[in-house]
Amino acid sequence: MQKPSLNVALCGIGLAEYWPQFPGLETRLQGYLQTVADRIAAADHARIIPLGLVDSIDKSFAAGRRCRREEADLIVIYVTTYALSATVLPLVRQAGVPVIVLNVAPLAAIDYLSFNAIGDRGQMTGEWLAYCSACPVPEIGNVFQRAGIPFHQVTGLLAAQDPCWTELADWIEAAYVQKVMAFNRLGAMGHYYGGMLDIYTDTTQQLITFGGHLEIIEVDELTGLRREVTEREATDRVAEFRTTFAVQSDCSAAELTRAARTSVALDRLVDRYQLGSLAYYYKGTGVPENEDTMSSIIIGNSLLTAAGVPVAGEYEIKNAQAMKIMDTFGVGGSFTEFYAMDFADDVVLMGHDGPGHLTIAAGKIKVKPLTVYHGKVGRGLSVEMSVRPGPVTLLSVVEDREHGLKLLVAEGHTEAGPILEIGNTNSRYRFTGGVRAFVNDWNAAGPAHHCAVGVGHIGAKLHKLAALLGITCQQVR
Repeated sequence: MQKPSLNVALCGIGLAEYWPQFPGLETRLQGYLQTVADRIAAADHARIIPLGLVDSIDKSFAAGRRCRREEADLIVIYVTTYALSATVLPLVRQAGVPVIVLNVAPLAAIDYLSFNAIGDRGQMTGEWLAYCSACPVPEIGNVFQRAGIPFHQVTGLLAAQDPCWTELADWIEAAYVQKVMAFNRLGAMGHYYGGMLDIYTDTTQQLITFGGHLEIIEVDELTGLRREVTEREATDRVAEFRTTFAVQSDCSAAELTRAARTSVALDRLVDRYQLGSLAYYYKGTGVPENEDTMSSIIIGNSLLTAAGVPVAGEYEIKNAQAMKIMDTFGVGGSFTEFYAMDFADDVVLMGHDGPGHLTIAAGKIKVKPLTVYHGKVGRGLSVEMSVRPGPVTLLSVVEDREHGLKLLVAEGHTEAGPILEIGNTNSRYRFTGGVRAFVNDWNAAGPAHHCAVGVGHIGAKLHKLAALLGITCQQVR
């Protein structure tokens, strides 16, 4: 699927009465606004809707109308100097999208000696007003709170190296992820793994919180598409397997071909429904052809996961959502769960059977044959991988009794070392507080036993995404 752009409406705010009083001030502030525009334009996926310097009521109404016409997803309000809250409220009310208030000063401090040496108090006031960005922010915050308008602040300096620009980029990226989720088509194929009460979810609440669409898909449809796969298509897909994966020598040609047919059929299913993610599980008992389909699905699902269509096993819809979030942030999003605790090394082993995310693996993923899928019907090929060593983030979408959905986050590190070589994804995770505290604190937050893992520490971005969605984000240290 083609990924959308994020439409970022950008305006500076000021007071029109100042311009004739203080010559050069408006031009100077417009230059600062252009610097902000250049910084935002450098962010991935961002398309700027330039609203200019909004300094009057008329301009505020006009800017709001433009936001609606051009489908703004986010408004960045750069506070250049004092501005009336009345010139901000109409714009924000009409646009009806998340708001970032950018409170950025041109320099770290006013040069007081030079300033006081100007002599002309009119010129001095004009110079001061160029540094006056902090002045109207309490006024704007007051009005937004009274109007029930959520807003988020970024405070700092105009200098390129100031950390405020990383913070703003994180907000833009979080808004982009929010937009992708709002239009994502999540396929749900099959049924729940019976008895896993923790993974059952209110799918209506998922769509209310994240947006998107849920497509209910029959396994029979995938089986039907599989019948249409030609020998040439299957042969070509086997060749792709051998290029992409480290196919082990004990993988039979028959099993590779079986997995290849299913992989090609999966691609067609994804194209048919324009899926951006998929959750699946199906026993397949009693209908041999369906069992053949579902027991040969892992390799194809791994390819899909690496291609931006994350696939969650055991019909874990909540985790398909978490994986999609992580993948859209560009950090992976592989399906995992607790495997065992290693108290000798103070790490927790985490992994899962089923698909893995190729782009975050340590080396090529191995393909191995399994004579039994533990707890499931059938046998076939599986993948064995470890997440590459370094910083990682875990994400779980949790159903909370009091608050609906929430995000649960933990940052840790993966490290090299012995794993269980059983044809599953499997990695060693270390957390700051140690394995005992981490396991207790994570479980106390009430997640399902699955979660998504991505590379890098992105807890700050996930907190921002939760803020944009209006839900809680809980982080386990």
